[in-house]
Order: sequence, then structure tokens, then C-alpha cells
Amino acid sequence: MTSRALAAALVLCGLGVAACGGAQDDGAAGPASPGPATSPADPGASAPAGSPDSDAPATPAEERTAPPSGETTATSDSTVPAPGGSAAVKPLRGKVVVIDPGHNGHNYRDPSAINRQVDVLTHKKACDTTGTATNDGYAEAAFTWDVSRRLKALLESRGATVKLTRPNNTGVGPCITERAAVGNRARADAAISVHADGARATDRGFHVIIPKKINGPVDPVVDDSEKLGRAVRNAFRNGTGLPYSTYIGRNALSFRNDLGGLNLSKVPKVFIECGNMRNADEARKFRNAQFRARIALSLANGLQDYLT
Repeated sequence: MTSRALAAALVLCGLGVAACGGAQDDGAAGPASPGPATSPADPGASAPAGSPDSDAPATPAEERTAPPSGETTATSDSTVPAPGGSAAVKPLRGKVVVIDPGHNGHNYRDPSAINRQVDVLTHKKACDTTGTATNDGYAEAAFTWDVSRRLKALLESRGATVKLTRPNNTGVGPCITERAAVGNRARADAAISVHADGARATDRGFHVIIPKKINGPVDPVVDDSEKLGRAVRNAFRNGTGLPYSTYIGRNALSFRNDLGGLNLSKVPKVFIECGNMRNADEARKFRNAQFRARIALSLANGLQDYLT
């Protein structure tokens, strides 16, 4: 190969993996193409089955998920070039983030433990739930665990210290009260609880849940939590192309005072319902590893927008 041909080949390689013979993601379905946001329903709608702390979850089927790998193909703004061409600066260095993967894979095996009532200050409710699942059995707990591990890896690559509220997807719990306590003990700069909803099959879209003041520990961080929620909402919409929820909240924001994970938080925290697992189109996307990587990248960008 001549020196000119070699230079041309190197330029081509810089344009993408496929140009140099690299393998592409083998997900069953491709990423969603962005579409227009749909008009949200009136605020204050009741929480659907399978939403966080719901009293009517579906029993999930177990599913093993592959660990995060190099599947993320979207461009990340994880590093900023340092002056003079030295090593890249980590934009989240010094920041602490707590990620709460909703539910747990074996919650359904111990009903007495997860149904135990705990005090969330505005009322008492179950310690945890099993979560929902797609119609063909892909459990919310498996989905949230996979997305959360991908998100952890991305945030750590940007310099953040990241803690998870559970160590695996083969256990029970912890209770919603303990999930809040993890963020408090870590003195997190931001915390996020990852979920997917279980609404009617015709409902679609994502929404972010933000705490309200309750004359409790969350009150001092309510305003910061709203800023975090808006940053996550905007990045998630831009990154995934999923629409705003058609059935709960306004402009994909829902303000609630009934969730222990928010009521007991002393650090800025939000929940995200990434979409509706009972909607066939969104369920298909959630089963796709490439799309889950896209979700994680969108959440990482939203957290970074807030933290910087």
C-alpha cells in the first residue's frame, strides 16, 4: 500500500467502526427514531400499576442480562480536552452520584419481606414491590439493573464516584426507605431511581417524577430536585427520541409526595419512568441492548448537565 493510500485508509477508519471492518450491535431492533412529543394528560393522574412503590405489581420472569460492554455507539461528551494536549479533564471529578435500580429480581420470592409496611412520612406503604414486566416476561427489575450498570460505567468514565442501592439482580429489596438512606449517607450530589412503567398498552412515553415539599427531610432539596428533573427530562428526550408520557404528568414532569425514595431523601433526587413496558413498541426497544445503552447515555448526559 502506498503512503497516500495508507493515509486515506486511516482517515476512513476515523469515520467509524464499520469502515474498518468492526462488528456492529446485534440487537434485534434498531434504536428509535425521534418523533414529535405527544400531548400529556392532565397532571395529578393516579399512578399506574408497576410504577414505583405501586401496590399492584406484576410478577416478573427472570432474565439474565449481559454486562455493559462497548455497545454504546452514540457520541459522548465524557471528557474535555485539556490545554496543551495533556490528559483529558474528567467533568464529573469530585461528584458523587447514587443510582437506584428499581425493584430487585427475586422480590417475588419473598412476599412477606417486600410487603412489610414502612413509614414514608406521608403514609405507610410496602417496603418494595416486584415491579412490572413486558407482556412476554422481560422484568422491570432486569431492565433497571442493566440500564443502571451501564449508567454507572459512563459516569465513572467521566470522573464521578457512583454508588448503587443494590449489588445485584438476584436478591430481595432493599426497602424504599433504605434506598433513600444510601443517597443520604453518601451525601450524593445527585441521585436517580431508574424505573419503567406498567400502564395500559395504548399509553406511551416517559416521565420524570420530582418530589414535593412535605414538611420533611426532602424539603430543602425540592428546588434542586426539580432542576435535576428538568435536566434529565431534556437529555432523555433528545437522546432517546421517546415522547413525553401521554397518560401522566405535564410535559413529562410529575410532582408527587407519596414515594418513600423521594420523601426521605436529603439530597437532590428524581425517579424516571423510562417508558411503558406494556406498550409493544416501547417494550421492543427496552429489550434491545443497543437502545438500553442509548438510555444510559441519555441519563448520564442529563446528570452531567445538572452537575456542571
